Amino acid sequence: MLNSVVIVHCELPVYPKNESVLFQLFKTGDRSKLLGEFSSLNGEAAEIAMVIRWHHDGSLECVAKAQNNSTFQQTVSNTHRLRVIEPVKSATVHVLSGPTEFLEGQSLKLSCSITAGSYVSYKWLLNGQLLPLSSLPDRPDHLHNVMDAFRTSRNNSGSYMCVATNQFNTSQVFTANSSDVLITVKELVSDVKIFFTVMKEATQNYSAVVNCQALRGTPPITFRLFKETHLISSDTVDDMKATFRIPVVLDRHLGWFRCQADNGAQVASSLLLPIEVVAASGPVTLHYDTDTGENYVVIGLRLYCKAAKGSQLRYRWFLNSTRLPESGAFYQMVHQPPERSVLLLSVNRKSAGVYHCEVSDIFDNSTTFSSRRIPINKDALNRLPTSVMAVVFGSFAVVVLMVVICCSVGVAFRRKKENKNNASSVIKPRGSIILLSYVRWGLESERMGPACEDELDVPGYCEDAAVVTAARAVDFEEAISDEKNCSV
Repeated sequence: MLNSVVIVHCELPVYPKNESVLFQLFKTGDRSKLLGEFSSLNGEAAEIAMVIRWHHDGSLECVAKAQNNSTFQQTVSNTHRLRVIEPVKSATVHVLSGPTEFLEGQSLKLSCSITAGSYVSYKWLLNGQLLPLSSLPDRPDHLHNVMDAFRTSRNNSGSYMCVATNQFNTSQVFTANSSDVLITVKELVSDVKIFFTVMKEATQNYSAVVNCQALRGTPPITFRLFKETHLISSDTVDDMKATFRIPVVLDRHLGWFRCQADNGAQVASSLLLPIEVVAASGPVTLHYDTDTGENYVVIGLRLYCKAAKGSQLRYRWFLNSTRLPESGAFYQMVHQPPERSVLLLSVNRKSAGVYHCEVSDIFDNSTTFSSRRIPINKDALNRLPTSVMAVVFGSFAVVVLMVVICCSVGVAFRRKKENKNNASSVIKPRGSIILLSYVRWGLESERMGPACEDELDVPGYCEDAAVVTAARAVDFEEAISDEKNCSV
């Protein structure tokens, strides 16, 4: 410990006889400054007393030499490491980077200084939570422990505190806590949005409540509302949004509006927004699409409800004249205002009934417009319509009738043709048959001539062949006649 009294012992393993030995204490490697000395006359160990100061910190060594001129050789002891400990006191945080309030993206540099203390370890806390920084011991010359944060964001804002700690051996621990330093990293204002809602006043007049909102930025923020380039109003708030109220007339276009946000660091503007309040009006149309499953069975419906006009619309669905909540076991509502509302419906026993929707203004529900009513039933949805059945069976009957007529005409024509052919064959002269028979016989005999000539001695052979040939010719003519009939 600093300012404490320490006795350093130096001794030789073997002392020279009848000689005095001088023990001197130095810092290792530095013989220019004597820290203490002791003369041993009778071989006793040296005891060098010191009041500990800062310059004693470091490695010490003891030098033994004879005081008289003798043959005793000077010897040097081993080194001894001595730490000078002073309890840490009065920790203070300093902002080296400049002001405690600055814009995001800049650097933050903090230091922790102490009025007293050696071999100190530092820890940093942000909003009472330990920062993940290494606690490195400082040197005894009181160099400040420095914490750097580059490219800061809003997450670096808060109260900073440093904790300085050192200990004596392992028995005593000394701690000094600094006071909190508030750091504010101002976020640049950006992502400005504008939207409005409509309110009905007690005087039966209407107002548009215009909302200006910044998604990023450090308050306080000054919001300004412009109609095109003309400033309507402004307000400075410790919040991320501000509201402005302007009178409106239904079904009249009021112009284009925009918001501007300024927090001293940056100015940002929203997109232009047209303000026009159109009252709800009918008729309200209701139709549906089907979803089919296996075997083309209808398993779901999508019912669409749409009003003829309106910019701020509220849609409500009803089953058997009872209003449906926003969600249920067999349905789901998907509102897409102001265009339409969709009811996703599962077709089963629970969902059977009569459905309709109603539309009104959000800001005034005194006037409501209702759609037609549609009965929903699973059996009816999967039954073919009468018109479809009539078309199918009518088409089938027409096809059958056409087939019957065609067959009848074909049979009648065939019979007429056959009768005509039979009449022609009855009045045909016999000679023609004989002539054709002989022609055919001539052809056959030409092919068979050599055989008949060779066999003229066989009685009746060629005559029989001529008869057979003539018969074949008659059959051939009939075949030709039948072939013509088939072609027709």
